[in-house]
Amino acid sequence: MSAKATAVPSARDRLLAAAGELFYDEGVHTVGIDRVIERAGVAKASLYNTFGSKDELVRAYLENRHETTSARISRYLERYTDPRDRLLGVFEAQGELFTEPGFRGCAFVSASAESPGEAVSRVADDYRGWVRGLLTGLAREAGAADPEALGRQLHMIYDGASLSARMDRDPSSAVAARAAAEVLLDAALAAR
Repeated sequence: MSAKATAVPSARDRLLAAAGELFYDEGVHTVGIDRVIERAGVAKASLYNTFGSKDELVRAYLENRHETTSARISRYLERYTDPRDRLLGVFEAQGELFTEPGFRGCAFVSASAESPGEAVSRVADDYRGWVRGLLTGLAREAGAADPEALGRQLHMIYDGASLSARMDRDPSSAVAARAAAEVLLDAALAAR
């Protein structure tokens, strides 16, 4: 067997995995570090040596969510070459997330509401900046007359779809979001 096949995840990886499950399922405020440590199967010292505090663990959890989400959307968009299709594909990729078992809405919105603070705000702002930048960039590539304005509008639809999917327990909100995005995109393309 290769060393890779038998490698045990590091304490950091186990803590992040445990935090990812617990924080997303139950909330960053309600889950104590003892539960994360127990789920990860590490010593308390491992958490403090690796992250220093619960706030830093929450920050790392959200950064990991950002990396995972951006990689997922980027992979999804690789199937398209047409800029218009790529932009609308963002909403399709989002829709896949809505159908996953255990979908509980946007981790960044939840964490920001439960645990407002500089670390959470900074990571949430980075994620939101990435989403808006992606939508604006794709709007620019598609030839929208005002890609910044369209990117902002599409970001609002993106956020609303996530909220609707969570609060209404309706994964089809992604279909409605894509349709609304298509109308806005077509209007922006017609305005050039």
